[in-house]
Amino acid sequence: MTTPRISASSYSNTAPLVWSFLYGREHGRVEIILDNAPARSAELLAQDRVDAALVPVIAYQMIDDVKLVPDVCVGAREKVRSVCLVTKGEDLEQVKSVALDVSSRTSVALTKIIFREFLGFEPQWRDASPDIDAMLATSDAALIIGDPALTLSSPPYQGGVAGGRGGSFSKELRTFDLAHLWRTHTGLGFIFAMWMTRRENIDIDFAAARDEGLAHIDDIAANYESQIGLTRDQMRTYLTDNISFSPDDSMKKGMELYFRLAQKNGLLTENKPLVFV
Repeated sequence: MTTPRISASSYSNTAPLVWSFLYGREHGRVEIILDNAPARSAELLAQDRVDAALVPVIAYQMIDDVKLVPDVCVGAREKVRSVCLVTKGEDLEQVKSVALDVSSRTSVALTKIIFREFLGFEPQWRDASPDIDAMLATSDAALIIGDPALTLSSPPYQGGVAGGRGGSFSKELRTFDLAHLWRTHTGLGFIFAMWMTRRENIDIDFAAARDEGLAHIDDIAANYESQIGLTRDQMRTYLTDNISFSPDDSMKKGMELYFRLAQKNGLLTENKPLVFV
């Protein structure tokens, strides 16, 4: 029997979902590919080079014959902290240009929805590599995702004026949490990524893998403590209080609304009904 191949990003917020495959009971049962860009996992799934992938949810609407793995996700009920818009001190209403980290299509589309639907205007969009200094040198705001965003949104930032990190703009940076903005305007949670497959059946228990990973949160927090520069307690709080690895009803409704608004705003050509494995 061929060993299944799966793919996921290497951000800290995916660690509880892949820990079992790397170190736990599922180790050796799959071949896992890790990359620092969520969009790369979506490409591998679309090219049929993996059996399943943890990908930005918007990929569901862009990949043929794909199905969602139920009850496992990377999402947030209130604040996510690792998907942020960053400005040089301005309110979002003052923003005229936004540099977009294009490594996650879901977050890019969410940013455009927030400006078009909730703020009522559209700034100039610029694709960019995730370098905060370079992004803010040419734009009023920057979309930052993953662990770089988590560093910016952690103390002493706390979503307000920055207090000591962030390159040449360190004294002026302001962060706006995208999940919090979504929640403020819709009252709903948000799902950023889910496991997806193009197979009819896949013999991998992603929920059990998640549960084993969550049982080792302290180990995961300790591992990322030195990599990201947050304390172990800060990492534990992020992975237990901010990130939700099981979607609740509010998050599911949020995903459905997100797809409808993405299609309304020309960010999707269709809004397929949800099909689960």
